[in-house]
Amino acid sequence: MHYAAAHYYDPNKAAFQDFDPFWEFIAGPLNAGTGEVGPVDASFGPQVVFSKGSPEKGRNHGPSYGLQFFGHVAIDGATGVMTVSLKDINDNLLWSKAVEPAKA
Repeated sequence: MHYAAAHYYDPNKAAFQDFDPFWEFIAGPLNAGTGEVGPVDASFGPQVVFSKGSPEKGRNHGPSYGLQFFGHVAIDGATGVMTVSLKDINDNLLWSKAVEPAKA
């Protein structure tokens, strides 16, 4: 995957529903050619919450275009909350999500 994205998978919107909802975070790889964001398979009820890639269809932009992405994950030791941040090559925050730990 040569772009940045956040997808939420919801069993209530899926063809196959025997799973707990979950997040998928995509970032990078850093310094790879950036491509366009492709279609997402609907089997697990995905919601594309955030995406950023090449604005030109079929292009494979190199690092000089500034479309390089990386992710950062921080977990709060006291609460267990995981915060995922998607950033560009200049460390600018593009999107962030705090995810609560699953209840037992």
